[in-house]
Amino acid sequence: MKLRNAQTTEELEAIRDQTIDFVRNEVVPHGDTWELDGKVPREVLRSMGDLGMFSLRVPEKLGGLGLGPLASVTFAEALGSSTFAGFDVTVLVHTDMAMPHLINVGSDEQLERYLPGVLSGEQILSIGVTEPDAGSDVAGLRTSAVRDGDGWRINGSKMFITNAVYGDMTIVAARTNPDDRYGISMFLMDQGTEGFSVAKKLDKTGWRSSDTAELHFDNVWLPDSQLLGTLHRGFYETMRNFQNERMVLVGMGVGASQAAIDMTVEYTSDRKAFGGRLFDLGAIRQRLAMHQAEVDAMRASLYHCAWRTEHGHDTARDVSGLKAWGCEIANQVMYDCVQFHGGMGYMRESAIERMSRDARILPIGGGATEVMLEEVAKRLGS
Repeated sequence: MKLRNAQTTEELEAIRDQTIDFVRNEVVPHGDTWELDGKVPREVLRSMGDLGMFSLRVPEKLGGLGLGPLASVTFAEALGSSTFAGFDVTVLVHTDMAMPHLINVGSDEQLERYLPGVLSGEQILSIGVTEPDAGSDVAGLRTSAVRDGDGWRINGSKMFITNAVYGDMTIVAARTNPDDRYGISMFLMDQGTEGFSVAKKLDKTGWRSSDTAELHFDNVWLPDSQLLGTLHRGFYETMRNFQNERMVLVGMGVGASQAAIDMTVEYTSDRKAFGGRLFDLGAIRQRLAMHQAEVDAMRASLYHCAWRTEHGHDTARDVSGLKAWGCEIANQVMYDCVQFHGGMGYMRESAIERMSRDARILPIGGGATEVMLEEVAKRLGS
């Protein structure tokens, strides 16, 4: 199926086709094992790096393809077709949630030291912002970084950090100016740094093939060379990437929702009941048709938001509304697709059961629906 949006280009089609082929051949046959293992094998991520999949948004002068948000949402939607959202988020945290911080504000020395391994998949990134008491409220974080000689002494904790158990480096947000609510800075913290530990590998309802951690920082000392970006400007540097993060989460939802509809149409077309097929029942076929219309609208809005972002427009209201509405739609799609699979939809052996669990986090991660609606509300009339 070709991309159904006005922003389609041959380059985006190529990204989509390559990603779907990779997912079909390298992910789907092994995804059940990764769900049990709680991680995506490193060799799979290195294969993606070798194929250039981690280089889409990297400027050409740094060895990437120099593409924009449209490439990210195309990539995210294609990943979403895998039906293994834990795999999808492992990749997207690396490429679209953590890596942009390094690309946007990394020094020449930091880029030279880290970027080759990041692009090849040898070095997998995580982004450490969320804390037990500071999720969507980034400015409320408590992890502190205090000047200590020619470096910084960091203490605190992070929660719900994807890729941090088996990854190689976490980009950590810490408060460097206690007198300013927004006085936050970002630091590059390598796995194995003294005082930096994975306190707990978290046990999630969904996204089972991604690793998620609670992190502790106990008097971690980092030299000034590990400060990422401008001192005290980390809050604003984090906000700079939030719209992209939210769009790729919606992209995952679009890809997964389309896969769910497709597999439910196939299942109900094969399932015999009441002297015919389940799909022949109006209540089922019309509900699926309505969900297809919603997913088509969700996709169109997503690509429009990406296009506007790529062209320099302020899309905070657009993306916030899309995130709130689209991720709720994804869950409604999954609910009905489980229903139409009947008892099999409740069995762990069925893909739709896993997909329904995976989708539940979409209205929470990257900005909860309620927070997104507030972002829209305060911009009404503007």
